[in-house]
Amino acid sequence: MKMLVTGGAGFIGSNFVRWVFANTDDEVVVYDALTYAGNLSTLRDVDDNPRFSFVHGNICDPGPLAASLKGCDAVVHFAAESHVDRSIDGSDDFVHTNCFGTNVVMDTARRVGVPRALHVGTDEVYGSVEVGSSKESDPLEPRSPYSASKAGSDLIALSYHHTHGLDVVVTRCTNNFGAFQYPEKAIPLFTTNLLDDKKIPLYGDGLNERDWIHVDDHCSGVYTVLQHGISGEIYNIGAGNETTNRVLVDKLLALNGCGEEMVSYVADRLGHDRRYSVDVAKVSALGWKRQRTLDEALERTVAWYADNRWWWEPLRARG
Repeated sequence: MKMLVTGGAGFIGSNFVRWVFANTDDEVVVYDALTYAGNLSTLRDVDDNPRFSFVHGNICDPGPLAASLKGCDAVVHFAAESHVDRSIDGSDDFVHTNCFGTNVVMDTARRVGVPRALHVGTDEVYGSVEVGSSKESDPLEPRSPYSASKAGSDLIALSYHHTHGLDVVVTRCTNNFGAFQYPEKAIPLFTTNLLDDKKIPLYGDGLNERDWIHVDDHCSGVYTVLQHGISGEIYNIGAGNETTNRVLVDKLLALNGCGEEMVSYVADRLGHDRRYSVDVAKVSALGWKRQRTLDEALERTVAWYADNRWWWEPLRARG
């Protein structure tokens, strides 16, 4: 199979490319605008693979996107603005990229005749879940400009299935972590701060709860849905690792040999959702299951950032 991966120079997209090369014989075309969160150094270890090619392009520009999609058997759509705090400071880019951009991707795939489109979403579209776990059929209650734009992008993608018959599947995953994650996100921010002897900024009371999944487990879930998901359906992907931010911080402190003095409580994020959790029965029925425990994956991730300052130090310096 030949697939086009939008946002393939970003964190999850680049790890998906790596996962595909390690586990399949598929060919990958990475299509990426190379914004602040995407850069070619993230793909340095795969760019000489004969099954790899790269196109520098924006998903909002249908011309080069259509040319890149010709001959592809699938498009896997990761490209998105994804940082909640940035969306609170300014939402225009989020609505434009996530909603308009997704519309361009789906419409272009329809016009070119791409056999299958997978749209990568987020569990944040369900809003704060006080008890239990969100099912794919639950109502959407996004509470930040980021999650609202992602909810809109889910619906736009699915509309192309219902209106035009495009073979579309949607995934909604919990919080990812792992190698090559931009250091504005929680785990790489906390880890690189500790490596630089700087304090960890912890929002509010630290009791906001997230389900943390290693990026490789997410990537295997995406590929499972790409191969076996039913057209027009949504599939949650999660690891069952619901953990408060305070407990997560304690684990990172221990892995870095640091104490409580390295924690700094800061004012809570506006509209900060208290808890996320998803029901994964649907994707599990396709044969998927997570492979890594939280503690094992965190240890590997901290070690990767300790060993790869060459990658993240220039990004932190850039701000």
